This record gives sequence, structure tokens and C-alpha cells, in this order.
Amino acid sequence: MRVEAYGTVDEANSAIGMVLANDVVRDDIRRCLTDVQHDLFELGGELCIPGSEAIAAGFISRLERDLDRLNADLPPLKDFILPGGGHAASTCHLARTIVRRAERRVATLMTTEVVRDEVLRYLNRLSDLLFVIARVLARVDSGQEVIWNRDRVQGDD
Repeated sequence: MRVEAYGTVDEANSAIGMVLANDVVRDDIRRCLTDVQHDLFELGGELCIPGSEAIAAGFISRLERDLDRLNADLPPLKDFILPGGGHAASTCHLARTIVRRAERRVATLMTTEVVRDEVLRYLNRLSDLLFVIARVLARVDSGQEVIWNRDRVQGDD
């Protein structure tokens, strides 16, 4: 379970690298995600070495500040959105879902081994931040988010 947890964190870090490979990523988001990549390296180390402590409350506070800053310019969400909205936004949604999987792996690990709560809190806040960044990138890359439409045509019967 431990190897699954830190391996999935590594996978999430690589997916964030794919987001950063997009030319449309603004400088402020690029700095934010680069900080996150460093954090995830630390977080993976904490998971890899039982008893180590690398993720501090300040890491989580920084994520929350970035989340609030980026969310402030977005319109309120009135509908569910689909993962899409251009290449950069789509890769960010993929990174978000990998972080969610890492969160599940860590939660499972916590049922049998001691893992500090900060690790799980960091991953939870990171997935929220990646959702907001995907919303920002959808506007930059394609100009719009993909809204879920419950009433779409279901097909010919």
C-alpha cells in the first residue's frame, strides 16, 4: 500500500509536468505548479520513509491562498463541468484525477499505518486547486468550459 501511495504521488507529479508543457500556462500558474511539483517530491519522500515529516501546514496554506486567488476571477459555478476545455485544461483535469487517486491510496494506507493528516489534507486541497486551474486554462486555451448537459440526446432508439 505504501508503494502504491507514493507511486501514485509520483504519477501525479508527472501529470502536472504535462500541464506545464502547455504554452498557454500563465506565469503565475507556472510558478504555482512548479512549487507543487517540489511539494509532491517532498510528500512522496514522507510516504516512502515511515516516520519522516516533510509536509508542513504552510504548504497547505499556500495551496489555499493560490486557490482563493485563482478562483476570485472565475464566474460562480452553476453547472457541473466535464473534463475538457482544450488541451491544457484537459491535462490539468487528468492531473486532478490522479491526485484524487493518490488521496485514496493514502487514505487506504492510513488504515494500517501511521501517515500524518497533513499528507491527506495537502492532496485534498491540491485536487481542488487543480480543478480551479483547469477552469482558468479552459478559458485561456479554448475560451470555454464544457458544461455537463443532462438533457442531451441519448441516441436513436
